[in-house]
Amino acid sequence: MDKTYQPHEIESRWYAEWEAKNYFAPQGSGESYTIALPPPNVTGSLHMGHGFNNAIMDALIRFRRMQGRNTLWQPGTDHAGIATQMVVERQLAAQNLSRHDLGRDKFLEKVWEWKEESGGTITRQIRRLGSSVDWSRERFTMDEGLSEAVKEAFVRLHEDGLIYRGKRLVNWDTKLHTAISDLEVENHDEKGSLWNLRYPLADGEKTAEGLDYLIVATTRPETMLGDSAVAVNPNDERYQALIGKFVELPLVGRRIPIIGDDYCDPEFGTGCVKITPAHDFNDYEVGKRHHLPLINILDKDAAILAKAQVFNLDGSVNSDFDASLPAQFAGLDRFEARKQIVAAFDALGLLEKIDDHALKVPKGDRSGTVIEPWLTDQWYVSTKPLAEKAIAAVEDGSIQFVPKQYENMYFSWMRDIQDWCISRQLWWGHRIPAWYDEAGNVYVGRDEAEVRARHNLGDIALRQDDDVLDTWFSSGLWTFSTLGWPEQTDFLKTFHPTDVLVTGFDIIFFWVARMIMMSLHLTGQIPFKTVYVHGLVRDSQGHKMSKSKGNVLDPLDIVDGIDLETLVAKRTSGMMQPKLAEKIAKQTRAEFPEGIASYGTDALRFTFCSLASTGRDIKFDMGRVEGYRNFCNKLWNATNFVLENTDGKDCGANDEPVELSPVDRWIISALQRCEQDVTRHLDQFRFDLAAQSLYEFVWDEYCAWYLELVKPVLWDETASVERQRGTRRTLVRVLEVILRLAHPFMPFITEEIWQRIKALAGKEGPTLMLQPWPVAAEERIDAAAEADIAWVKDFMLGVRQIRGEMKISMAKRIDVVLANASDEDQRRLAAFEPLIAKLAKLESVRVLQASEEAPLAATALVGDMQVLVPMAGLIDKDAELARLDKELARLEGEVKRVGGKLANEGFVAKAPAEVLDKERAKLAEAEQALAKLAEQRARIAAL
Repeated sequence: MDKTYQPHEIESRWYAEWEAKNYFAPQGSGESYTIALPPPNVTGSLHMGHGFNNAIMDALIRFRRMQGRNTLWQPGTDHAGIATQMVVERQLAAQNLSRHDLGRDKFLEKVWEWKEESGGTITRQIRRLGSSVDWSRERFTMDEGLSEAVKEAFVRLHEDGLIYRGKRLVNWDTKLHTAISDLEVENHDEKGSLWNLRYPLADGEKTAEGLDYLIVATTRPETMLGDSAVAVNPNDERYQALIGKFVELPLVGRRIPIIGDDYCDPEFGTGCVKITPAHDFNDYEVGKRHHLPLINILDKDAAILAKAQVFNLDGSVNSDFDASLPAQFAGLDRFEARKQIVAAFDALGLLEKIDDHALKVPKGDRSGTVIEPWLTDQWYVSTKPLAEKAIAAVEDGSIQFVPKQYENMYFSWMRDIQDWCISRQLWWGHRIPAWYDEAGNVYVGRDEAEVRARHNLGDIALRQDDDVLDTWFSSGLWTFSTLGWPEQTDFLKTFHPTDVLVTGFDIIFFWVARMIMMSLHLTGQIPFKTVYVHGLVRDSQGHKMSKSKGNVLDPLDIVDGIDLETLVAKRTSGMMQPKLAEKIAKQTRAEFPEGIASYGTDALRFTFCSLASTGRDIKFDMGRVEGYRNFCNKLWNATNFVLENTDGKDCGANDEPVELSPVDRWIISALQRCEQDVTRHLDQFRFDLAAQSLYEFVWDEYCAWYLELVKPVLWDETASVERQRGTRRTLVRVLEVILRLAHPFMPFITEEIWQRIKALAGKEGPTLMLQPWPVAAEERIDAAAEADIAWVKDFMLGVRQIRGEMKISMAKRIDVVLANASDEDQRRLAAFEPLIAKLAKLESVRVLQASEEAPLAATALVGDMQVLVPMAGLIDKDAELARLDKELARLEGEVKRVGGKLANEGFVAKAPAEVLDKERAKLAEAEQALAKLAEQRARIAAL
């Protein structure tokens, strides 16, 4: 095996072989185990969230596969309606074309061409992470089978009275001209204004203060053209007498009522709120309670209409209402109209004041435009009936959330659920299977022929609905549509319900809840048994990763490495603000002065697993990746040591007689405990604890101690054949079990090593991933051997500590005297003295007799026993004291300097918090070092 671990030489080779030989396909004989890969967008590329999510899922899949489960990890991608349509529209725009120039059919041909040529980036990247999904079963939400499933689901839900078409408020993207979901809306903190406007009271009414007007405050003055009422709190004594009266709506000349509603907070502003049900979600709910008309003043571009559209709450047109709007605002963009309306109020003396106001501005995550609440006809799923069964499935334990506290978030959403808008005004997506006749009647069916036959429509002209379905609708069917539903396929019967959904908390409602509702209604089954909810991957400071912050990390840059200038260019590409780009470039150069080194996939995956504590967000630190790359190196180097001492030698592969030393029995016993811990933690989704248990056993026990403790046996030509055979067999068999335990976390390095040692360990098979998962044997746990070796380790650590503190070279043999040694200490000394003397470089070890006086010596404790190293002749006491005095003086100066800075009130007041934290940490570190050095000086002075 190569002396140096080079991950790139093994990763692509092994993945290609695994996939080519179809090892990822279901093949276990045990109970089925299924995970459906959350479908990434076909337009997407790998980000840290994907990397983390895939590392967790693959650890579970490889773990259960090795346990013999009939394991399926079902892959696929989402068609990403808005994102994909935007990509292709941008390509057309570069040719001075629009989708309307091509027409719907030709445009969709272009989208499919793009998908075939460029839509596989993320699946190629997922392969780089070692994800063992069954690619032979890869699905796409727009493929023929899934499209039929979507159509069938829509028709069935409609037939069951759970899908309807209605006029309601939606998040309207005025650039893309489509409704979007709440998840596609980003709220931006911005500085704005709060305009206080006077609304004159009608019929000569006056307020309790004698004013003939009410003052309302708004952040969107343009919407006042659509006001239906002014609301006050019914308990507000200032306005109680005015409830049921009217105000004259300025500029429009319309009388609107004053209503009482608890929505108004008497303590906020003037206590009066304008109500615009057609342009504000909260106002819409107030309007429903008070049966107010819905007055829409905007067109699809958010420009002011010449005449308002007025609707009743049921969506019908209110033809009796005076829908006139001031002519001077017609056709104006909403923000230009805002300026002119404010100016008009000012000219009329009705502008009370303008206050600065911090507000959250909703913007489309794709278009970047300000989202407008807009009244429009859309298709909806009636979710309350579906939610009842979905709530019960979690309440009765059929579905469990890990961590459990996320059930509360789920219940909170589900018990206050609103109907789901499922239509989108796009061309790319699943077209809604509904047809209209010339009179506007709507008919739903699987195709036009079915509609005509079912409704006896003959040859009358029909037009299919232009809208497509929200991508969350098709992904809501994901766990069963990918397995062949609505056909009752063998795969569906075998692998549904799935076992685990691995997801972030931010889509519990948008996806998790909808999958539960859809699966229960359409299949009668839960979609999954467990929902494992992980946190978000943040940077090392705990900040959310975003391009605008310049702290985004690409997982493949960590795997492959990237030079500094390429990284800077990548982080600043496309930035329109030169100052921001300059800031991010500077920040990147400071953080990664040499770029990012190549760490390989296994180190990154182990890092993700080690950070996966339940439910908490993850602070991603590159130092952890470096540490786990060192862990890979440690495992590789340990293997080379094992091969050097076992390859071509008698390892007892055919179960020849062996003698196991106490050291062998100890490592075998510790291995059993490690097997128990890793298995238990994986069963409980504690990937962090599983990784920690494995790491500590491999690094601290096997590599740091066992490989050292066996050297005297391996290199002792006088040792018995049975003893050496036993040690060689233990060396290689423990390593082989380590590889099986580590495989779910680090698949590539473990496969490469396992292929090199499997014959020595008496194993057969084409791949490690199909080997059985290690099962601990209680009878091999040896508490006595563990206690003995713990004593040996403490003894040797004590000697090493003394050598380090007293600057005694490891090449120099030393004498050791033991004081207060119990009978058990003396028994262990007799058993292990040759081993200790050899490894600790001891000249002699003897037990201090009761009548003897202890020599002047450096001391370490092993339990109650004292390990004494006489100092006579080992160190130059005066020279060592002089060296320590010089170091003590330096540390005292550092403590004084840093302490003085922190005592300076001016410095503390002006310095950023992170600078203060660093200075305090520096002071604590210097004080700790000073105390330790002073203690060491006192010990040497006493010699």
